Amino acid sequence: MIFGKVEHPETVDFSLPVNHVETHNVLNSRKNKEKPKVYVGCAKWNRNDLKGFYPRGTKDELAYYATQFNSIEMNATFYSIPGIPQVETWRDKTPADFKFFPKITNTISHYKRLNGVKPLVEEFCSNISNFETKLGMVFLQLHDNFAYKSFDRLTHFVESFPAGIPLAVELRNTNWFNDPEISSELYTFLERNQVTNIIVDTAGRRDLLHMRLTTPTAFVRWVGANHPSDYSRLDEWVERLAEWIENGLENLYFFIHQNIEKESPLLATHFIKKLNERCGLNVRGPGQDSLF
Repeated sequence: MIFGKVEHPETVDFSLPVNHVETHNVLNSRKNKEKPKVYVGCAKWNRNDLKGFYPRGTKDELAYYATQFNSIEMNATFYSIPGIPQVETWRDKTPADFKFFPKITNTISHYKRLNGVKPLVEEFCSNISNFETKLGMVFLQLHDNFAYKSFDRLTHFVESFPAGIPLAVELRNTNWFNDPEISSELYTFLERNQVTNIIVDTAGRRDLLHMRLTTPTAFVRWVGANHPSDYSRLDEWVERLAEWIENGLENLYFFIHQNIEKESPLLATHFIKKLNERCGLNVRGPGQDSLF
């Protein structure tokens, strides 16, 4: 994942910003006494990306991956709408507790830029609904140049999105977050429609680390820098998430990327261990017994 990559990560201030004031309001207004539902995973299960992760002789990468982690962020669906048989095959290779988080296809988000996409959206949602109980949350990632002038397209997309399929949105144009009037309008809209505002933590785009939740779900796309600081960055996230959990966080979806993806499973394993210890959770990760 090249997005947000920098040549000298040691020069970046990776400290997490303070919480957005409205984040506490979102959590406190829906105080949750139970432990949150937590899903942590990588972005891909491809052997070529996750070098060294699969034992020699592994015949099915997804089936093995799903014994190690409880979720996957599906970048594969960004490049084409998967057919129903493909979705069913993926679904049936994984244990009952596993969740898929498909990215909406780029024809919808990048090429058509949400304009005249209703048939494609209906096809996408109809097909991925065949994940059944293993469907986590669908997410829409928009191009860097998708700016406020196209807000009407986003509002129409969200308001007409098929009911029953949870949706998260990742916006990348800097004005969505740096212009107070625009960000206020955006956050109010997402809250009203119960759409999750994705947080991106990557070296070269610290403006996307807005810390603004619009639902009691934290969907975090975390990108390492292939640098020793990656571990301390994850440790800081554990402390922030512990605070959010105390304040009523209901769901946590945390996906770990790397510019060199082979390190992603190691970082995800570290994060799961630290999160379990700090928050009294039992998130499944490598080293635990297989559920098969």
